Amino acid sequence: MPSTFKSLALFAGPHRFALAKQGHLVVADFAIGGFGPNSYPLGLVELEVTVTGRLVASSESALWALRDAMTAQLLDPPTPGALIDSHGRSWTDMSFHAYIEGDRTDRARLHSISYEARFRRFNTLAFTPPTS
Repeated sequence: MPSTFKSLALFAGPHRFALAKQGHLVVADFAIGGFGPNSYPLGLVELEVTVTGRLVASSESALWALRDAMTAQLLDPPTPGALIDSHGRSWTDMSFHAYIEGDRTDRARLHSISYEARFRRFNTLAFTPPTS
């Protein structure tokens, strides 16, 4: 079973999934104008899953097609979907929010580039900026 996002097999090559820090967002008293040694839990941080790996293709143009398929999923506003690893672990309502490529393309019999893709389960996608 291939790893997928929104049923798309974007991760063409070796890759791994990792969970980011989980738990409470904690703010120190002095960060919000106080002077004491206290801190305050503001709630649970949003779930983030990072996929790192290499896109691997047989030609330069095929590698560009993989890169374009990946970046085509960076939408504004983010559109949540299921993120599934090749072992069947699934995370629902995940939004693809960041894609970072390595600094070089490796060319030999195969063409490849390293990447990091970040997916987040936003607590709210309906942010309304304050009005003045």
